[in-house]
Amino acid sequence: MMVSMSARDELREVRKEGLLGDLLDPLTWRTALYVLLAFPLGALAATLLTSGVVLGVLTLPVLLGAALLLGALWLVGGLADVQRGLARLLGVTFAPPALPPSYTGLLPWLRGVLSEGSTYRALLFHVVQFPLAALSWAVLGTLLALSAAGLSAPLWLGQPGTALTWKAATVQAGTLAQVGGVLLGLGSLLLSGGVLNLMGRVWSRLARALLAPDEGAAARREVLALRRAAGRVALGDDLDATMHDLTRQACAASTARTVTLLTPGGAVRESNGTALDDVASPPPLPGELRVWVDGGRTLADLPVTLPAGVSGGTLRAVYPPGRRPGADELAFLVSMADHAGTALHAAELIERASVRAGEEERARLARELHDSVAQALYGITLGAKTARATLDRDPSEAGRNRTQASLDYTIRLAEGGVSEMKALLFSLRPDALEEGGLVAALTQHAHALEARHGLTVHADLGHEPRLTPDAQAAAYRVAQEALHNVVKHARAAQVWLSLHEASGTVTLTVRDDGRGFDPQAQGRGTLGQRSMRERAAGAGGTLTVDSELGAGTTVTLTLPAALTEAEAE
Repeated sequence: MMVSMSARDELREVRKEGLLGDLLDPLTWRTALYVLLAFPLGALAATLLTSGVVLGVLTLPVLLGAALLLGALWLVGGLADVQRGLARLLGVTFAPPALPPSYTGLLPWLRGVLSEGSTYRALLFHVVQFPLAALSWAVLGTLLALSAAGLSAPLWLGQPGTALTWKAATVQAGTLAQVGGVLLGLGSLLLSGGVLNLMGRVWSRLARALLAPDEGAAARREVLALRRAAGRVALGDDLDATMHDLTRQACAASTARTVTLLTPGGAVRESNGTALDDVASPPPLPGELRVWVDGGRTLADLPVTLPAGVSGGTLRAVYPPGRRPGADELAFLVSMADHAGTALHAAELIERASVRAGEEERARLARELHDSVAQALYGITLGAKTARATLDRDPSEAGRNRTQASLDYTIRLAEGGVSEMKALLFSLRPDALEEGGLVAALTQHAHALEARHGLTVHADLGHEPRLTPDAQAAAYRVAQEALHNVVKHARAAQVWLSLHEASGTVTLTVRDDGRGFDPQAQGRGTLGQRSMRERAAGAGGTLTVDSELGAGTTVTLTLPAALTEAEAE
């Protein structure tokens, strides 16, 4: 929390108001009201706290004392809140707690209260208040009595010439005595105003020193807000949600009533606080940090800067009249503005990466279509033309056999093209595995492999295994990479593809009868093998590659099966 005072009150402390300035100053009369209330409140606080402590100690053996002592400790903070409200009469304003502490039980509350320095300062204020209020009453009572006696001198001194007898002495009261009495009353009254002004300063300084909560609490709230903001920015999943969270954290950890993020053009991007009306007016000055007053409210504009000095807008904090941010709070808001700039820059980078990834994906799709579907369609066209030409040229039995062979070839190409297209759609759609399942995806890929490359694929896939979506995707990608290596490197004629689940483990195996390789000569493995191992590790599984020259290669992926609801419980 911070204590703030209006600029008028600050100037009043060093500015002379003239002879009647103290009496005409509204703060003097508010101070008088404060002193008037301070004595009974001080007496009440002293009585309650003293009674609670004494009775708590005396009844501690019967357990009632513990409750009384805890009640007295709670009263320290409760009465301090009352005193903070009363201090407004002196022009002292305490910012409300941005993040009030929350406790989950009695012991955490007790430890928290006893560890706060504000508790002991508030207790000291309650101890000092009663005698200081009594002294203030005595001084003011004396001055007011002298003022009343002096101003009423014409009444009790009587008419000029009246004799006043005191013991053996007789004094002749005259006009001069009455005038002197009135002047004494006026002087006492003026002195009372000056004394009240002095008392106001003493009480206000005492309130600021003893009733202001720990500055460390505000620092801890700011650190916590910065930590949460950094985590949100690092997540970077939704820019609007990130900006909303940043304004919420900045408003909660500061004394501002409203925190707003404005675009470089002055439009509201996100706002959070208790007074959201007219937060964008007047428009900010881009790239300039300034604290200024507009219409009684204090505004703090902090630039949101992107790399290379590009403006990302402004973070504006709006404060109620009479409250201004301190240097520490401004430093905190500058950090929040920097977080907002980082979030905007990260969103730009993600958008660029997305565009780049889209371009790369379109290029990959074009290559896949050219290498698979386009060639299949070309082969179908060629086979159909060949069959028609053969049938037209040679209607004999041998010609019909050649025509039948061309048609069979054309049908195989068509089936292969369909399978290739389905496999391509499975790889393009992120939800295809979830909808069709791993078994369906591997079946389509196996058919495409047979049609396109002439391999014989022996698929033993069984039932759909219990796998999480991430593990399912990892298994499909590993199978894709392993089958691609078979086509590219193994020179195999047959491939065995199996998928089974047993004892909470899912095992995927890809085996070929190709030429194999020497695992020792490969070192840590090719890029494809490293990619498969990383996918396996990311899904919580393991990958083994067994191969021997001339004896083919076996790739085995082992993944943990997903738990059912009953097993999870």
